[in-house]
Amino acid sequence: MPVPPVQNFALLLGLSFFFGLAFEEFFRRSGEARPGGVRTFPLLAMTGGALYLLDSTRLLPLATGLLVLGAWLLLYYRDRLSSVDATGAPDAGLIVPVANLLAYLLGPIFLAEPPWVGVGITVAAVLLLTGRERLHDFARRLELREIVTAGEFLILTGLVLPLLPDRPVTSLTSITPYKAWLALLAVCTISYASYLLQRYVAPAEGDVWVAALGGLYSSTATTVVLSRRIAADPATAPRAQAGIILATALMYPRILVVIGVFDLNLALHLAPPLLGLTVLGLALAAWRYRRAGPPRGGAGEGLQQRNPLELNAAALFAVLFIVVSIASSWVKTHFGEIGIDALAAIVGVTDINPFVLSIAQGVAAPLSLAGAAAAILIAVASNNLVNAGYAVAFGGLRPSLPAVRALVSLALCGAAIVLWLILQRV
Repeated sequence: MPVPPVQNFALLLGLSFFFGLAFEEFFRRSGEARPGGVRTFPLLAMTGGALYLLDSTRLLPLATGLLVLGAWLLLYYRDRLSSVDATGAPDAGLIVPVANLLAYLLGPIFLAEPPWVGVGITVAAVLLLTGRERLHDFARRLELREIVTAGEFLILTGLVLPLLPDRPVTSLTSITPYKAWLALLAVCTISYASYLLQRYVAPAEGDVWVAALGGLYSSTATTVVLSRRIAADPATAPRAQAGIILATALMYPRILVVIGVFDLNLALHLAPPLLGLTVLGLALAAWRYRRAGPPRGGAGEGLQQRNPLELNAAALFAVLFIVVSIASSWVKTHFGEIGIDALAAIVGVTDINPFVLSIAQGVAAPLSLAGAAAAILIAVASNNLVNAGYAVAFGGLRPSLPAVRALVSLALCGAAIVLWLILQRV
């Protein structure tokens, strides 16, 4: 059999030592002595690797070593069951035997698989080991309703998505049930990650983080909440205005990522204008935050968003996506690209994600690359103007004026780019 590369053995030795160091440090802080550590784990890993090399086909030496190690760990675990902790419960967690077994298996993993597999497993194990307190704290704070909702969504995604037909079911649109559900998954994944970070990770006083994550979730929802805060407490107006601008600035990269999932060429074509608008928005937000000064308390209150994985919200998005897709196909057939541009300005009043995804998936084909980019930029600019209107409606014109000016400026910059793209088409 071929001799494994030297770098694989070096990685095995280094990462098993790293794993043992994290294991030993973890139990040292808790004042407990457990089998395993900086010497044991490298020895276990090299033993597993050597036994794997002895017979890499039938794996009999490796399996024998695994049985011996498992028997010893079983004896250790039975002995631990007889001891109790400070609360009177058995002091016999599974971390020690699992970590030792994993250290043993790192040998064959590094010698038989690509290096990234072993590196990924080791790093994930260390992160899970050292993050015990934070993970337990997160589990305690996580509501059961959200776990059930996430489970339902994962079932529908994992079971339903592969079964959906990837062919049109109506002549009204070329969109397929598979593509519609995939679009829903793409948007909800980003929104859900932002929702979890905002709800359970971002500090309550960190209004910058809350506004940024709110922009990744929904810039419109964040604008409405912050505008209401301005009306309720004028003292928070300066930082709330900056938060509105920041949420809008981070809407652009979120849209770019979603587009890239379905049409990489379109995403690359839109990257310069969208990233340019992002930089401009971030600069305006930073300038506003600097003028606003430090937060005055309660900065993160009131920004908790609705879970985007709730099935009624997902169903609403799916319906909107199908309706917008049908409308896009009909408008393109009867009015051409000019009609798509007009539709883009209209859908900016509502949720622009269904329209952006319908363009990225080519529902309104055949659209030129410049035409598709122009339509998306029009929808985004229209949405910026709508958000400016929400800021005025919920926060008042004078208190919200700095944020309104920034949103209108971003919309005008987007419109200027659209005008240039339209002139390119002529």
